[in-house]
Amino acid sequence: MNLDPFQSFLSPAPIPRGLPALAYTSESFHDTENERLFARAWVLAGFAHEMAACGDVRPVSVGGRPVLLVRGEHGIAAFHNICRHRCLQLVERPGNAGRLIRCPYHSWAYGLDGSLRAAPFFGGTDHRPPDGFDLGEHGLAGVRCEVWHDWIFVNLDGGAPAFADFIRPIAERLAHLDLARLKPVATLDFGVINANWKFLMENFIEPYHVQFVHSTTTDQPLTDHAAFIDRHCLGCTVKLSAGQARAGGGTLAVDSSFLTLFPNFVLATYAPDQLGVHLNTALGAGRTSQRRVIYLLRDGMPPGREIDGLKRLWRKVHDEDHAICERLQSGRHSPLAAGGGYLSPVWEIGVRRFQELVHEAVAGQRDNIRQPSPSAPDYGKIP
Repeated sequence: MNLDPFQSFLSPAPIPRGLPALAYTSESFHDTENERLFARAWVLAGFAHEMAACGDVRPVSVGGRPVLLVRGEHGIAAFHNICRHRCLQLVERPGNAGRLIRCPYHSWAYGLDGSLRAAPFFGGTDHRPPDGFDLGEHGLAGVRCEVWHDWIFVNLDGGAPAFADFIRPIAERLAHLDLARLKPVATLDFGVINANWKFLMENFIEPYHVQFVHSTTTDQPLTDHAAFIDRHCLGCTVKLSAGQARAGGGTLAVDSSFLTLFPNFVLATYAPDQLGVHLNTALGAGRTSQRRVIYLLRDGMPPGREIDGLKRLWRKVHDEDHAICERLQSGRHSPLAAGGGYLSPVWEIGVRRFQELVHEAVAGQRDNIRQPSPSAPDYGKIP
């Protein structure tokens, strides 16, 4: 009897199978993703416009690890969000730290560049540090960080490919847009969705569901969609005829592109001048937080009624997607889901490739991801 849960997924077939249920329901698998995938990849962690002032700090979670984003005099940097004294989480909520980030426990103070500026009374009451203790050697531990337009990416282990190589596929697809004019006009915070992060990504990548799930919010027939795989950029595009294209009335029918960079960057464009970016943060096997920032490529702020209309439209679209993803999560607890279900060889090619990248990452097979450490959790056989 074969006990390998990935056999169906890995077996060549004209109709490919999806990842087994444990990839979505197992907390041990989620822990392995944190260690072997999220810690070793470029991961979207935040939005630069939310940290506009020097001294702004924002705690985030990346692969289950606490990370601190800091706006200093020379831009945004990232650090492990723990004090070097007793490893307390240094910053608990977004705000402005001024010139020093101070630990609330024993008042160790760090500059915006991460350097340790003070460790009061650490060596006694005379303020001198103890023998053998050098402030310069105990600053915050940095995390590799890059900002591309408004989007902050971090790589925890420092071993991901060059950022230019990571961003290139989507940068090429957006080359026709003047992203220097990008203006964030609204943010939607959806809180926690009771679904695995991969379902939210897969749902965005494939166009197969749109005409069924979003029949009242979009008017983009499946025949006008095309799915694509471009290196680690996965998604689909919509090209409408001049007579079809329109926007307004609570529905969307315009030329669009739905782009992702593995693992968690999500960006959509909507003609003539709208973008949307999602930040999906995996919180557990069955829990994901999600935020969406709405952007416009135009000068000046649009009227409030236009922004309110966009917020209503996209909240409704996301509500429709969230309901589906939560039902996908529930369905994975059926014994029939162990084999992974089936994927369309036409419309879900990007989903299949996304799942292959997940499997390769947790199995330690990707060229740009180092082999897993011996301490990596064992969630089952991975060939």
